[in-house]
Amino acid sequence: MATEVKQTEQATAPVQKSAEDRFANTFEGFWQKNGKKVSIGILVVVLVVAGYFAYINFVKAPENVKAGNAMWKAESSFRNDSFALALNGDGSAANPGFLKVISKYSGTKSANLAKFYAGACYLQTGDFNNAVKYLNDYSSTSEVLNVRVYGLLGDAYSELGKKDQAVENYKKAGKAFADDTFNSSEYLYRAAVLLADQNKTADAIALLKEIKKNFPMTPRGVEADKFMAKLGETK
Repeated sequence: MATEVKQTEQATAPVQKSAEDRFANTFEGFWQKNGKKVSIGILVVVLVVAGYFAYINFVKAPENVKAGNAMWKAESSFRNDSFALALNGDGSAANPGFLKVISKYSGTKSANLAKFYAGACYLQTGDFNNAVKYLNDYSSTSEVLNVRVYGLLGDAYSELGKKDQAVENYKKAGKAFADDTFNSSEYLYRAAVLLADQNKTADAIALLKEIKKNFPMTPRGVEADKFMAKLGETK
């Protein structure tokens, strides 16, 4: 009789669900309640990603090609020192000039590079404020190009009488790519000259010593001792 009671109790006892079963039930309930929202969210993400790649491949890539084609005559004019022509072109579709490339193909690599060229052109034509504007708008991860960008900014600020900003940019140019020994030493030397003009003699001498130490075989490295002697620094 006891055996029968025990068997009855076992038969009526609740069945314990496994962790997997509990998770499946929970997920099923969640999906029934939120499945539509989740599906819409996934679809939106897919469409955004697909749209981005379509934009890059079918819009930006062709724009980069067109911008590059529009650049080459302006670059040729720049190399020939025809800076106004390089900036403004000749009015034809084949030679729009750097400024047109910047406005028409904004966001492309060529438009970004055109800002560097435009800044250099404005510097050469004496429009130093526009030189600063376009050079500051240009962006690059190239250490070689950054030497030139900072150096040109130093020249533009110097012409504007903004000596502190000129020194700052000359220093950046001198430290952007030390392997370019000629330009690095040249721009540090220009910074030293401006510091000396502001009676910041100790700072000027410190830069000259840096030039002599790091770039001894360059023209400015050779001249460093002479300049330091002029400032009162003897060996």
